[in-house]
Order: sequence, then C-alpha cells, then structure tokens
Amino acid sequence: MMLKRLWFLMLGLCAALHVQAATDARPNIVVLVADDWGFTDVGAFGGEIATPHLDALARSGVRFANFHVAASCSPTRSMLLTGVDNHRNGHGNLRETMPGEHLGKPGYLGSLVPNVVTLGTLLQAGGYRTYIAGKWNVGNEPHNLPNRRGFDRSFIMGDTGSDNWEPEKRYLPHSARVNWYEDGKPPVMPKEFFSSTFFVDKTIDYIRSGAASGKPFFAYVGFQANHVPVQAPQAFIDKYKGRYDAGWTALREARRNKAVELGLIPKDTPMVTMVTTGDWAALSAKDRQYQARLMEVYAAMTESLDYEVGRLIAYLKSTGEYDNTVFVFLSDNGPEGSDYREADLWLRFNYSRDLERLGGKGAYVVPGPSWASASASPLNTFKFYAGEGGIRSPLIISGVAGAARNQIHNGLTHVTDILPTLLDVARVARPGASFQGQPIEPPTGRSLVPVLADPALRVRSADEPLGYELSGNKALFKGDLKIALNNPPMGDGQWHLYDLRTDPGETKDLQQQRPQEFAAMQAAYAAWANANGVLPMPEGYNPVKQVLINSFVNYWIPTYRITALAVLAGLVGLLAAVLAIRRRRRAA
Repeated sequence: MMLKRLWFLMLGLCAALHVQAATDARPNIVVLVADDWGFTDVGAFGGEIATPHLDALARSGVRFANFHVAASCSPTRSMLLTGVDNHRNGHGNLRETMPGEHLGKPGYLGSLVPNVVTLGTLLQAGGYRTYIAGKWNVGNEPHNLPNRRGFDRSFIMGDTGSDNWEPEKRYLPHSARVNWYEDGKPPVMPKEFFSSTFFVDKTIDYIRSGAASGKPFFAYVGFQANHVPVQAPQAFIDKYKGRYDAGWTALREARRNKAVELGLIPKDTPMVTMVTTGDWAALSAKDRQYQARLMEVYAAMTESLDYEVGRLIAYLKSTGEYDNTVFVFLSDNGPEGSDYREADLWLRFNYSRDLERLGGKGAYVVPGPSWASASASPLNTFKFYAGEGGIRSPLIISGVAGAARNQIHNGLTHVTDILPTLLDVARVARPGASFQGQPIEPPTGRSLVPVLADPALRVRSADEPLGYELSGNKALFKGDLKIALNNPPMGDGQWHLYDLRTDPGETKDLQQQRPQEFAAMQAAYAAWANANGVLPMPEGYNPVKQVLINSFVNYWIPTYRITALAVLAGLVGLLAAVLAIRRRRRAA
C-alpha cells in the first residue's frame, strides 16, 4: 500500500512539474500581415469570404474592433516592427508618394532610421529564433535588410508589391527590378510560384530548421495578398462565380448587417455612399459580369491566404507547437480604392485584362473604388485616406495565456501597441530611450495584455490624444472622439468631428454641437504634428501625380536617360496639345 501511495505521489509530482514547465515555457509568436484588406474582409468581422482558419483564431482569442494602422503599407509595417510613430522611424510617407521636398528630411527617408530597434532584434536578444518571409518594404539598404534588423533567417520582397505568379515581374514601373533578398543577398528565384504558398513554405522550412535549438520562435509572414495585381489559383476563383452578381452596394449593406450581428459595430450603424462608388444598376450586363469577376478573384485571393494560414497551423499542430503559439493577424491598411487609370497604358503592354484570364498568370485585377467601399463596410474611405475605411484594420490576437476567448475589444488601439504586447507575452524587457548602450527612439505603444485578459478594459484614457497623418490626410483620436481631414476626392480638405462609438461610419459631423472639444482636438493635433516633425504638404501636391514624377526621377531617367527625357517631353507636349484643343472647343 505504501509503495502504491508513493507511486501515485510521484505521478502527481511529475504532472505538476509538467504543468509548471508548460506555464514557464515562453510562447512562440506568429505575426500574419495581410495587404490591403478591408475591415469586413474576414468572416469573423462580417465578411462572406471563407476564412475558416482566421475565424478559428478569432474564436479562440480576441477581436479588436477599433484597431488603427496607417493608410498605406510601409508606414504601418514600420510602426508594427518598431513601435515608433512612422514620422519618427523614417516613414513619414510612402516613398512612392513622397514629394521631392520631403525626401531625406528627418523622418522622411522612406527607410528605417538607424536609431530604431525592431521587434526582431528585441526578441532575438531575448533568446528567440527569428524568421521573416514575404513583404518587407521598410528599406532595401544593406543595414535595413532583415538580416541586419534582428532576423536569423529571411526571404523577403523589399518593395510595395510584385506579381504573385511571376516573382521577378514588376507590378508597376517604379524601379528596374523587384528587390528580392534571402538572408541579405539576392536569391535565385523560381520562374513561377504563388506568393502566399511560397511565403508559408519558407516559414515552415525556417521553423523546422531551428527546432533542435529548443528556443521559442518568432515568425513574421508578410503576405502580398490582396495587393494589386489581385491574383489567385483558379480552384478558389471557381468557388465564387456568381457570388457578387448583386453588386457592391448590396454587399456593403450585407456586411454592415453581419458586423452588427457579430457585435463589432453598434446596431443601426449608418453608412455614407462614397463619391467614388458607381451605380451598379446603371451598368450594362457585360460590365456587371466583368465587375463581378473582379470581386470573385479578390475573394479567391483572400481565401487562398486563409488556406495557407491553415497549412502553417496544421504544421504547428503536427509538431506539438500550436498550443504554445501566439498568433497576431492584421491588415496593413484599408482596401485599395485606386482605379490605376494613370497606369492603363503600361498595363496594356504588360498584362491582360481579359475576363477569362483574370486572376491567372499574366492577368491583372484592380478591384477599384466601388468594391473597396464594400470591403471597408460600414466605414468611410479606403487606402491612403484618414477615414476609418483607410485606417481601421481587423486585428485578431489568439493564444495568449490567460486571455479571453471569442471576445471583442471595442477600445481604441493602434499598430504601435503590437510591439509592447508581444514583448510582454515573450517576457522580454521593453526598451526605453536606449538599447545595448545606444540611444534609440523609444516605443510609444501600449501593451494590450490587460485587455486580452479583460476586454472591457481600455488601454487609453478618454483624454489621451493619438495623432495621425499621411500625405496631408490627418486625424486625431481622443477616447471615442475623432477629428479627421481628408483631401479630395474623398474629402473637402476641412476638419470634421465624429463620435466613433455611435458613428464608426463617420456620417454625422459634430463640430457645431461640440465646438469646444472640436477646437481642443485641433490644437492637440497641431501639438502632436509639431512634436513628431510632420511636414506640411507642398502647394498643389497630388499623390497620383507624385507617383508618376517619382517613377520618372527614380527609375526612368536613371535607367534610360535621354530616352526618358524625350518620352517625358513628348507626353508633356501631347498633354499641352490636348488642353489647347479643349480650350478652343470651349471658346467656340
């Protein structure tokens, strides 16, 4: 009997030690970054697209219904990686849209400044093995590549985007080539791949290769889905044929209603009809068929990303690592609302836009502003703008020990909050104004660990300002209030005041009802902009025109020199002739 009791005592002790070891074990961390996804593109946020693996993460964790990023890719990714405002970390604007007067000024390098430290560096120093695969887009200089920014292994695309079937094919003529790097060096790329599959394959290979070390891992997967050109495997496209025949307005309303049902937005949330949204009923049957196919491909690319996330999850389950892994999913900005009309000539020479080829190799899908309004539902504006549709992103955090399950947090949160959250989860000290004896820009975000445990809490007080600016579109948050200024065509260039708690769609301007708060928030924005070195936009600045100017200055002229100048002169001459003809016709 004594031996039997001793045996059970030993079994109990072993079990207790096992539980304690599991508790003490630091978790693996996986960050999944989608590209250009709208607020309701995920099923768990109200979308109709099949995203079962992301939805499962949402059910096992916390969804953030009021999470904000920048309205374009590199500013968001720079803040995600450093926890530092983009105007301080070198990404005051996207390089492609940055005016020449700003480039090179403090905070406007288009690359990470030397005195910021990445999440990869901090976790690496804290004993993690660190990996990245996919879109990088925060600097292609040798000192800014992942191998010098805290990642043990890396396979990245350094630009804003590329073709998803042909890796070395440029999606726009911004530069001479697509900048791919493996561990800091140009790799030999396959002639064909599918980007989402390739990035997850690399991630799994890296995790597998370091498993014997016994260290926890940090894996960052930067998907290109759904950046243009929107492309997807045919099997996914076929699943959505006919799904969008009712058009974008019907889809926008259906998604709003589902988001209400899920508890992500208030009941009866009003919506605006964006000035860039077309009239579906006015289209011809042929045009409706074509437009519906654009969204079918978009949905297919979305589901294919989720499928690849499922493959990564399946691998982690097969190795026993899934239950000790924290997942973070977000989009880098709102949906793409540009129509790429200015690039039409280049696209005609380099891609097909034929209906039957859309989504496949050699074809180019731009969803356009009308479908973007549905992806952003029920929010206003989209990518590049400071409306909620441009800067409110779906965020899911799952797998944190002690966190709530299948809950929603409605408080204001920001992309700079991710770094301190993950450092706390990993039990790695957050840096202040120095790291390893060198002065740095200190991270400014708030840890979300408290609200993961109790989603009813808030990480920011009602009187704490949070500023935002990109390309002259501006915002400032205080609690539930927001002031926003958007330039044409999506805005009127004036400040407006909204209560996001009741009106996340920004339909009712409250400046007349609450003049004191309106004035105080404008003053708070001015103070924030001054403290963070925000530069005023040059007179007549237009981001679309700036992209064309930068393409000529940074690529065409250095590459083709006199030929480029002749082409530019010819285009200017042609434009002048067209304008002269129009003036004569008006005069007549």
